[in-house]
Amino acid sequence: MFCIDNRCTDVYFNLAVEEYLLKQTQGDYFVIWQSEPSVVMGKNQSVRAEVNEDYRIEKGIRLARRFSGGGAVYHDKGNINLTFIETTSQPLFEDYLQRIVGFLETMGVTAYTDERLGIYLDGKKISGSAQCIHKNRVMYHCTLLFSANLDVLHTVLKGKSDELESIPGLKNIRAVPSVPSEVANLNCFLDVSVNIKRFIHLLFHYFLIEDEKNSIYHFSRKDLAAIELLKVEKYANEDWIHHRVTLKKI
Repeated sequence: MFCIDNRCTDVYFNLAVEEYLLKQTQGDYFVIWQSEPSVVMGKNQSVRAEVNEDYRIEKGIRLARRFSGGGAVYHDKGNINLTFIETTSQPLFEDYLQRIVGFLETMGVTAYTDERLGIYLDGKKISGSAQCIHKNRVMYHCTLLFSANLDVLHTVLKGKSDELESIPGLKNIRAVPSVPSEVANLNCFLDVSVNIKRFIHLLFHYFLIEDEKNSIYHFSRKDLAAIELLKVEKYANEDWIHHRVTLKKI
């Protein structure tokens, strides 16, 4: 497995990284990444139903749409994103979940999961996930709240839930509502004081040494050019974000 410590904090670039690795490469990858303050919606969600747009614009929070399903999430520099991409004929998404729980155990934290592949501590959600299958390729990605601004999270993810609608540009597809959960930051449950930079280092190292065949991967110029093109043509495109039209398949 190739392990990528993606230091870019541009949410549109980061979402393009995921699709590029899934659809245009054949390797197995683990990617760890963060984004500047952003709301990231599932593929078939309504902006109005999920996002407090006035507040988002006032605070300069970016709006993005990923290509996997699931609910809307908030990213900031206190949130960590994990992505697993592999070639397999039998996706076992529970396996990715349990590997993350296994890492948390090394940090002295005993977490539990649910059928929606969330991770919880004391009844509060610290991680949500989404999945995607493309031919014989699978992707599992999740958030991990470490020290996120929960006040901002609660406010910006408060759309007009009574305004669920069909997705513009996608005939006969109803908007998928998020399932609200009480959330918490992981750092509140750690026995030792660890800042997020150190935590990310430990997390990355854990998966890097998980298998002796794993290695660190750095994007090539060809990779970066393809990712940047996908970012511009799709993820930073207002039509994709707001689903005003069905974009060409990339």
